[in-house]
Amino acid sequence: MDVVLFFEVHQPRRLRPDLYRVFPSKPLEGEIFYEELDRHVFERVSERVYRKSTKILLDAAREVPGLRVTFSVSGLALEQMRRWAPDVLDLFREMAAKEVAEFAAQTYYHSLAWFVDREEFREQVEMQVKAVEELIGYKPRAAENTEFIYNNDVACFLHSMGFSTVVTEGVDWVLGWRSPNYVYKAWGCDARVLVRNYRLSDDVGFRFGARWWDQWPLTADKYAAWLEATPGDVVLIAVDYETFGEHHWPESGIHEFLRWLPREVAKRPRLQFATVSEATRSHTPRDVYDVPPWATVSWADERDLSAWLGNELQRNAFSLLSWLYPYAKALGGEVLKLWRMLSTSDHLYYQATKMGPAGEVHSYFSPYGSAYKAHDIYMAALATLFVYIREAWNREAAERLVFNDERCFYAEGVRLCSLRDLKNVDRSYKSRHRDDLRRWLTDVFMLSPEEAGSLV
Repeated sequence: MDVVLFFEVHQPRRLRPDLYRVFPSKPLEGEIFYEELDRHVFERVSERVYRKSTKILLDAAREVPGLRVTFSVSGLALEQMRRWAPDVLDLFREMAAKEVAEFAAQTYYHSLAWFVDREEFREQVEMQVKAVEELIGYKPRAAENTEFIYNNDVACFLHSMGFSTVVTEGVDWVLGWRSPNYVYKAWGCDARVLVRNYRLSDDVGFRFGARWWDQWPLTADKYAAWLEATPGDVVLIAVDYETFGEHHWPESGIHEFLRWLPREVAKRPRLQFATVSEATRSHTPRDVYDVPPWATVSWADERDLSAWLGNELQRNAFSLLSWLYPYAKALGGEVLKLWRMLSTSDHLYYQATKMGPAGEVHSYFSPYGSAYKAHDIYMAALATLFVYIREAWNREAAERLVFNDERCFYAEGVRLCSLRDLKNVDRSYKSRHRDDLRRWLTDVFMLSPEEAGSLV
């Protein structure tokens, strides 16, 4: 059986909690994002996890020649590595060069772009692929959406981009009686789907240091025995890479677990390591993994979207983010970059108001201490984005602006969604709806009354 170790690597750009103090002046980037905290956290995680754990894996690969792992590194994490820990990139390049590691694609900004605009999603994935090629020297062949967010459309879209394998969560209601320990095929296209065994993954990711757990302490030989006893063709163990030294501190024994796990797996003839692409090439799909778009899954919380869109705070914030996208896209440049940085899923994750174990995880990751404070800070950041948009807006941007929602103009069965559409309608139509069109152009396209009048 193939053992696939999949490590998620991501560090967000956090927002300053005192951002509002800059108003009414226009905040600069350094006044929007909390760079001091980002650097402090990144340097700590680099020392505890990225350097030490990666060196452990490289040392293990010398003793266990068949060791293979897969990383998925967000573009934001790569940026911070380049600035504050370039030696970590050297370690990743070494792993790629020695064929110890595969690197998978994801969205550059670890974002919810899929739910805003498909072409934006494509661009963010292509940006991350380019960054991985340039900084690590590896071209991804497999892909995931942010936080394993998945449905049939996601799988087939990624397949259309050239990715043969898509990785996601093994959700009980999707699998039914079936096991997660097989390769599946996406519904509607020929993408291979590898699904996470969340029970075995969470034994490491969440329960490793839990003294209340009846299996504590978890040792490498015990875990390898569990893997050997697991039926199936392939078992995907997917966790945050920060598990190894940050979520579980070195004092917990997590590094020793990582050090000895490859050796213990190698002792068992039934087990062998593989990357996600190797696993899907080696095994024939057993069935179809069918997740319709209205039942999208993820690896977070209840295996749905509630970690980011589960309450009114989150949904209202995301609606405003989506509302501003066409304007940011039309302007491009620094305005679009700011929008993309605000599309990072972490900003909405911090706004969750859940209780119980899921709520504890959200609180652990949040730098703000309160979902309501996180919401206020994020809305201030979106207000800042609007200031950037308004200040940079011009006629050329209005010409590039295209809508696909209720901001389109409707009359007499005609739908206008851009200035190009308006130019293509006849003069009599414009005459009959002159006042409404003027208001549409000034309110939606932010043109001056004079510019609006010249178009109708």
